[in-house]
Amino acid sequence: MSKEKGKRFRSSLYIIDPSKRTIKPRNKQCPRCGSMMGYYKPGGERWYCGKCHYTEFIRK
Repeated sequence: MSKEKGKRFRSSLYIIDPSKRTIKPRNKQCPRCGSMMGYYKPGGERWYCGKCHYTEFIRK
């Protein structure tokens, strides 16, 4: 079974700067469909979109 990390709140997906009054997403947006992409390390570092299955591999 997976370890329980607790609830994940929607506010953890964004960086909120009250002094500048801006809200920015922590993750990248998919260039194909515009939804949020996930960052994965196992199996090679990559950005992955679960909606349209677009993948960007990170080269070092």
